[in-house]
Amino acid sequence: MMNPHTTRRSFLGGATILAGSSGAGAAAPGDPQDIKLGVASYSLREFSRGLAIRMTRQLNVPYISVKEFHLPYRATPEELARGAKEFARAGLKIVSGGVVYIQNDDEDDIRRYFDYAKACGMPMMAIGPTHQTLPKIEKYVKQYGIAVAIHNHGPEDKHFPSPEVALKAVQGMDPRMGLCIDVGHTVRTGTSAVESIRAAGSRLLDVHIKDLRDLKDAKSQVPVGDGAMPVVEIFKLLKKMNYQGCVNLEYEIEGDSPLLGMAKSFAYMRGVLAGLKG
Repeated sequence: MMNPHTTRRSFLGGATILAGSSGAGAAAPGDPQDIKLGVASYSLREFSRGLAIRMTRQLNVPYISVKEFHLPYRATPEELARGAKEFARAGLKIVSGGVVYIQNDDEDDIRRYFDYAKACGMPMMAIGPTHQTLPKIEKYVKQYGIAVAIHNHGPEDKHFPSPEVALKAVQGMDPRMGLCIDVGHTVRTGTSAVESIRAAGSRLLDVHIKDLRDLKDAKSQVPVGDGAMPVVEIFKLLKKMNYQGCVNLEYEIEGDSPLLGMAKSFAYMRGVLAGLKG
């Protein structure tokens, strides 16, 4: 068996070369017409926080959505604040956290997640709620000023399988109650990712991007650009909508060695954005 530390170093080095070669196609951060690309840290779930930070920096991506693996729920507020500072010192901006499952219809439990997000400096949580917990969640969105975005999880999700179900549920609620559209899970329900994004409009607060060879098969995930996902059309629409949120890569395959596939995904997306800009 290969030494895991040697393996990780080789992945980091290889991804640095690939990410660096694609960086020229990336638009400068701060342009209001840019689509902000980020990393969903679930992609790096098998790595410690420090290594996940280093790997994200290697990808030349400034935005991150942090999963509980890297800022644990059980940590104290002080520990969470110190952890959040590690991301900031590395030049990474925490744009959200999650997916956070808020399914216990108990106000103390719901408040606990908002206290967690506040301690982490998260302006938003991508959430997996229930229809019953949503009204109480809205109460804490107003109290804490922290937005929430319902993450759809496909046919297996008995609460919010598609963005359409989530969009209907938040109608009439605070505008900070929105959607995190996962395009991979969306297409598996037979729904168009492009049309779901269009329908969400101002309720679209977050996007999780991935690609599938077979748009019905979750196990067919590949680097972005290698599958059948209509990535160009998605980015065209997001630019037309002047979308202000992030498009976060959620790379669920190759858990112990994801970096080369992630770098390839960002290279493709940057190329698409460069082409649209040109």
